[in-house]
Amino acid sequence: MRRRLSPARMEDLNQSNYSLSASRPQEEAPEEFTNPLPRAVLRMNSHVLLDGEWHFAPDVEDKGLEEDWALGHTYAHKAQWPGSVEAHLAEVRGHREGALWHDKIVVWYEREFTLPEVAEPQSRSLIQLTFGACGYETRVWLNGQPLKTIEGEETHYGEYTSFSYELDASILHLVNRLTVRIEDTMDAETPRGKQESHVYKRGGIWYQTYTGAVRSVWLETVERNRLRSRVGVVSVVEDQLVRFNLTLRIHDAGDYIIRMQVFDPLTPDRTAPLAESDFPLHLEPGQWQQRVVMELPGAELWSPEAPNRYRLLAQLIDHEGYAAPIETLFGLRKIESRGRYVYLNNQSVYLDGILYQPGTATLAEMQRHMHAMKALGCNLVRVHIAGVDPRIYNLADELGLLLWVEVPSPHSSTARSRENHRAELLRLVTLSETHPSIVIWSLYNEDWGAQDIATNPETRQYIIETYHFMQIAYPQFLVVDNDGWHHVSYTGRLKSDLLTAHLYTPDLERWKELLDRLVGGEMEGTAAFPLVVGDPFFYRRQVPLIVSEWGGFGFSDYGGPADAEARTNSIRAFKQELRQRPIAGDVYTQATNIEDERNGLIDPQTGELSVPEGLLASRLMQRLD
Repeated sequence: MRRRLSPARMEDLNQSNYSLSASRPQEEAPEEFTNPLPRAVLRMNSHVLLDGEWHFAPDVEDKGLEEDWALGHTYAHKAQWPGSVEAHLAEVRGHREGALWHDKIVVWYEREFTLPEVAEPQSRSLIQLTFGACGYETRVWLNGQPLKTIEGEETHYGEYTSFSYELDASILHLVNRLTVRIEDTMDAETPRGKQESHVYKRGGIWYQTYTGAVRSVWLETVERNRLRSRVGVVSVVEDQLVRFNLTLRIHDAGDYIIRMQVFDPLTPDRTAPLAESDFPLHLEPGQWQQRVVMELPGAELWSPEAPNRYRLLAQLIDHEGYAAPIETLFGLRKIESRGRYVYLNNQSVYLDGILYQPGTATLAEMQRHMHAMKALGCNLVRVHIAGVDPRIYNLADELGLLLWVEVPSPHSSTARSRENHRAELLRLVTLSETHPSIVIWSLYNEDWGAQDIATNPETRQYIIETYHFMQIAYPQFLVVDNDGWHHVSYTGRLKSDLLTAHLYTPDLERWKELLDRLVGGEMEGTAAFPLVVGDPFFYRRQVPLIVSEWGGFGFSDYGGPADAEARTNSIRAFKQELRQRPIAGDVYTQATNIEDERNGLIDPQTGELSVPEGLLASRLMQRLD
């Protein structure tokens, strides 16, 4: 069996002599369930981080492909991976990270690594190379040979999620040269979130770009025939059923068994699962999706008050009995939009939310932020159009924080931007559907990337189709079409599970007026733009109302600078007005300061609060008729 590697052992593995072992089921009590890599699903094997010092070169004239830099190039600089292109360029050019590029950037990275010793025979295993996130466009070569991702991409697009390569033994040497080319632009048609583009320039609510080698890269041994490190979880709490969506990677056709075992995570005994089931199937070579269903009698549900989780051990077993396992923690929960309220596990819940923009925060800083938001009394964190390290989702699962996540938006509305938007959505949701904490997805925010939503039927049709797709493919989530205003109505039916509004004013009397208009169903004159576009929509309290942005106290445009005491008093007064009305939740803006937005309640570095603990908490919901 293998245990989690000690820090000293991990240091040894990054030297010239190291070995990898394929994953095998553990037969003894596991050590502490930790996640050293930026992914939700673990393999019980060793890995080799390729983080650290790499050779680095900007390709200012974009000649690297033409000149075959992957076959050999002299690199004049060094760079630390992970790290942003902006930071690496700043080191090369000797000035601040700002204003480093405003159109297109191409950079190359290269390093050598010694071939690990592999404990398993090549007939059963192979070496896999994984990037935790990199991009927006990433191409990779091994010893001068171009690689394709498992999905067959010569160029991987997207900068927020992981992607992997299976390394062909025929091109592996004792000492290997890994070359990476990264390209990014200010193209407004690519998913950018709040990074600046040709449309929205840095300043105010728009931030410097942060791209490139932003997460770890590692080697590991994986089985040729295996379950991939992604598990979707859909709970049917009334029937105590869980549907697991699995991804299988098969090289050798044959008969296999998927063995699913669920354990109490606090119990080390691996001989007595709470539930166990086998699923025999015949598989051809390729990548396959398979749903399996298990019954978990007496399972406790996951919620912010009781974040109960279970340990899943899933194995793919071949005809010789060889098992390839993966492992993850999951929770059973149900989220529903019904009438005026949001229901969690069939109980109405008020969403005490806060807007969170992590920006360039480190993993450790983000972890401190999450604990601070919990201390504020929040049960919901709205992760604002940014892709984050998935270990943050794991922490939210553990703390009992509901998450509202969003697709990083393009900045223009075109057919191509919609194609890029959908591709980004699929990449994100595929790798995040394990987490019980993630309950809401936003497709767009304030028309960014959908600026013609009120006038272009094609834009609205794309949103309608994507909403319907999410309902069918991912029923474990609520979906918001365009957060803030301009929700889409088709034949009088809202294509959003929540009717959300962004309401900003520093004046308490004006605040009361806006809230009264909102609960009264006024579609115009409430938010900055009409709340609904498309066909007429008549609000009759049949959908939950969420004030998904408010406050901003301390940001000069939304209430002016205020000391901590004045800000605290304003938040209390405004929150009280929210709770006196039939509103299902709210999201205060925002958690931390970021660039020009100086309206945070949490110190970005230390995680300390500038306002009292519990300030954003609500008591049990009282129904307001």
